[in-house]
Amino acid sequence: MNSPGVQRLNGAVHPGRWLMPVVWLLLLMLAVWAMPLVEPALRWFSPDARQVIYQRAAFSTLLWRHVLTVGVAAAVTVSVGIAAGIAVTRPWGRDFLPLVSQCAALGQTFPPVAVLALAVPALGFGALPIVVALVLYGLLPIVRNTLAGLQGVDAGVVSAAQGMGMTGRQRLYRVELPLAAPVILAGVRTSITINIATAALGATVGASNLGDPIIAGIVNGNTAYIVQGAVIIALLALSVDSLFDVWQRQLARR
Repeated sequence: MNSPGVQRLNGAVHPGRWLMPVVWLLLLMLAVWAMPLVEPALRWFSPDARQVIYQRAAFSTLLWRHVLTVGVAAAVTVSVGIAAGIAVTRPWGRDFLPLVSQCAALGQTFPPVAVLALAVPALGFGALPIVVALVLYGLLPIVRNTLAGLQGVDAGVVSAAQGMGMTGRQRLYRVELPLAAPVILAGVRTSITINIATAALGATVGASNLGDPIIAGIVNGNTAYIVQGAVIIALLALSVDSLFDVWQRQLARR
């Protein structure tokens, strides 16, 4: 018989799985707060530039604004996407399934730049247009995975829950959603990871984030600026993706 400590380890995520999230987060923090230390290496990208370290705003501030923008968009996208997926898998909403799928797909047929161009005249410059673009762009993976997860639940399990006297709401929250959670989370993971990179476009419409050094580098012909913004965005995406990976594995175990 396994000891309680072994049982607890078998029911949880192995400590080694946290290695990569910790590594990526440490590298992210190092890139944000120790960028001046690699100035000689950055000078190689732009040897003729008078300044190679982006200094118009602190990288920690840009990181916070970037995370906040993606977080707000993710909160809206996850709420709308999962709610829509649940609604069209209920008996009363199945007629709307094709419509919801097509509307979600429509968001990715428009490039984020086009969405920004259309949103700015109505919403003005700032963070709001990029949030709208991220919501539209990130909706499809969540809706599709919610549908796949809920439709993939074994009908026998649902019937057994119904035979136990569970109501439709109880079956949804106690049986269907827990079983579909790993698949749904995979869609959320894809959506947020993609939007971390896409959010950089917000710098073109006045939303201050990690896209600022990239846009400044393009405008001024300073490759070092572009490298700094791109590296920090990539490390942020890898950190978030690795955290979702651990969470997804934990849900799959349960």
